[in-house]
Amino acid sequence: MNIQIFGKSKCFDTKKAERYFKERRVKYQYVDVLRFGMSRGELSSVKNAVGLTALADPKDQDYPLFQYLASDEARLEKLYETPELLKTPIVRNGKQATVGYCPEVWKEWK
Repeated sequence: MNIQIFGKSKCFDTKKAERYFKERRVKYQYVDVLRFGMSRGELSSVKNAVGLTALADPKDQDYPLFQYLASDEARLEKLYETPELLKTPIVRNGKQATVGYCPEVWKEWK
């Protein structure tokens, strides 16, 4: 497994995801999405796995604006430019990905 966790340092679910993999002695790479963001390729890969609407955090103040953007390309660009809008944690394993705390999916990953 090649696990990447994209999260926010103050996100409770991100901390739970890190603990999940630590307890199972699975190595992972943590990326603070607010400091470093995600590359366009990483964002596209996750979008292909989970869908565009799953990536946006409905609790964020920019979410209503995100909903009214006309095209998927514009929405993806907004997520790329505004990492605060991303729902975390985003956990990647190659082409597989989850958004949020999803241990039931992670335990199926090989």
